[in-house]
Amino acid sequence: MKVLFATSEIAPLIKTGGLADVSGALPAALRAIGVDVRVLVPGYPAVMSHLPEQHEVAALRGLPGFPNSRLLAGEMENGVPLLVLDCPDLYQREGGPYNAPQGYDWHDNLQRFGLLSKVAAVLGSPDSPLNWRPDLVNCNDWQTGLAPAYLRFAHGVPSVMTIHNLAFQGIFPPSALQDLHLPASSFGMAGLEYYGNLSFLKAGLFYADHITTVSPTYAREIQDEALGFGMQGLLATRQADLTGILNGIDTDEWNPGKDKLLAKTYSASRMAGKAENKRVLQAQLGLEQNPDIPLLGVVSRFTYQKGLDLLLEIAPGLMEMPVQLAMLGSGEPQMQHAARELAERYPGMIGVHIGFSESLSHLIEAGADMFVMPSRFEPCGLNQFYSQRYGTPPIVHATGGLADSVINCSDETLENGTASGFVFNGMFAGNLYSTIARAVETYRQPKRWNALRKLCMAKDFSWETSAAAYREVFEKVLQQRR
Repeated sequence: MKVLFATSEIAPLIKTGGLADVSGALPAALRAIGVDVRVLVPGYPAVMSHLPEQHEVAALRGLPGFPNSRLLAGEMENGVPLLVLDCPDLYQREGGPYNAPQGYDWHDNLQRFGLLSKVAAVLGSPDSPLNWRPDLVNCNDWQTGLAPAYLRFAHGVPSVMTIHNLAFQGIFPPSALQDLHLPASSFGMAGLEYYGNLSFLKAGLFYADHITTVSPTYAREIQDEALGFGMQGLLATRQADLTGILNGIDTDEWNPGKDKLLAKTYSASRMAGKAENKRVLQAQLGLEQNPDIPLLGVVSRFTYQKGLDLLLEIAPGLMEMPVQLAMLGSGEPQMQHAARELAERYPGMIGVHIGFSESLSHLIEAGADMFVMPSRFEPCGLNQFYSQRYGTPPIVHATGGLADSVINCSDETLENGTASGFVFNGMFAGNLYSTIARAVETYRQPKRWNALRKLCMAKDFSWETSAAAYREVFEKVLQQRR
């Protein structure tokens, strides 16, 4: 089976979120079980610099509405083949993949990701310029959402559309239809029209042969109004073609037994190193050097979605328990300001680092006693996996992938060996506070706490299971097309 994996970002080359992590790991896991996967990604500066020995494999000229471009062949460190879409006019610029350095969206995102979608479809069409032609195209999020539409109108191979976050939909004015050279018949409810505009994501959801998303619970949630973001009706009608597959993680990168970013490595049978990481984390963030006080870790975007407003609201009460807070992230200016104010108000108890630091994120996962993820919605989430692997029980809201991957700690779940964290229902500050209090109470009982940590660290979060589920979906789609 040959699969083209089309994505707008891929770790470690270019990353803004979980999509990059999936793009960097899932293709490798699929190749390990016999799927011939190649990844199509735009030629951003960070990607081009990874190709010192680049060579052209196809010239792409005369695509209606798009500048000339070419495909370069490369390879990831994990052996996954890359097809880099080189179009300097669209991708060679400072800033992020979607935004200018000043923060606003690139003015030509319509063309930038229209071209990415178009090329994905060209490679899956009878007119492909490559000798290698995929049996199926796996598209990811709105940036590749037009590919299923282009494939359908070009009588190309089948497609699977993967939703990593339904909140981002690629909305453009209706005049974009002409710029993208799509037929007028496609602009309607039965097509890519979305409340009078054009949506890349809706195109993918409507025209793809199958839809996947990154957790079973999220697959159900997005069919309802609360988390459907206007797409719930379409998704409900496609329920039979919608599959939720929980993400995995890179278990080599996230391994407390050999993580070079830690102060000291450790394992479930030798936990002494975790205490040393806590000591170093406290020192690095200016926290009181106290091995006994519970230390809560946070690595997150500071946004409403992530629910950090609730954590900031209850922080004064948490100080009275007492606990310490180690926070890393960036986002909404008001939340960043509130976090800094709390750190100033409670020196030695709250440490905040605004920005991103790979080394600090690993140290927080290892050095914290528990990890807080009160997301209002979370398609899958990754930090709960990292936390469990590092023996840092997560405290999560019961939504999306968090609900699928964290089992609430109780006498029963400790006894039957399924406990892996603390779960609360209902996005209210009081619910988060009482769940943290329950976690702290468990922390004060060493026998129960050690049992919980070992259960967390025994869980399997490798991509192998997820990759097998994706292959099953691909096989089903190909059988339906035969």
